[in-house]
Amino acid sequence: MSKGAATRQAVLAEATEVASRLGLGGLTIGSLAARLDMSKSGLFAHFRSKEALHLQVLGYARDAFTAEVIRPALRAPRGEARMRALFDNWYRSVSLPSACLFVSASTEFDDQPGPVRDQLVVDHKDLLDVIAQIFRTGVAEGQFSEAADPEQFAHDLQSVMLGAFHAKRLLDDPRAETWTRRAFEALLDAARATSD
Repeated sequence: MSKGAATRQAVLAEATEVASRLGLGGLTIGSLAARLDMSKSGLFAHFRSKEALHLQVLGYARDAFTAEVIRPALRAPRGEARMRALFDNWYRSVSLPSACLFVSASTEFDDQPGPVRDQLVVDHKDLLDVIAQIFRTGVAEGQFSEAADPEQFAHDLQSVMLGAFHAKRLLDDPRAETWTRRAFEALLDAARATSD
């Protein structure tokens, strides 16, 4: 990796951490430059605008989430084992900056039209598609019911995980993991193929 690329990665890692705590709106080229002890003009040369910085931070966070949550899950056997791996990886990610950023940014930009919101929509829909596709492989393996709706399962699982973020991070509820895992098991139970 070139020095410029390494610098950009380090900047994006720091920017993702800041944005996960302060929101994307709280992340500016000036504040990031001060935090990294870099010149504002030097940082501007990398990103050109606040919006471009936000989009690149989302890209960095998406790549991190994919590497930490999705790719490892896809190495698990098809069907329920893969869905469990996805869920476990995702639950572990609740405290990671990349995962928190998507939750906070979706609230921050849900009513702000523009490229950042558009990218968030794509990212969230892509995750729903991954869940639905993993579910479909479970149907193909005979583990999940053919009558079950993969998109409904994806919606329900995402709802469980958003509830987990709220319970764990905002409420600091010691029962958050127990309740989240119980809700996940109920989803799996309802989706399983029956022998009759």
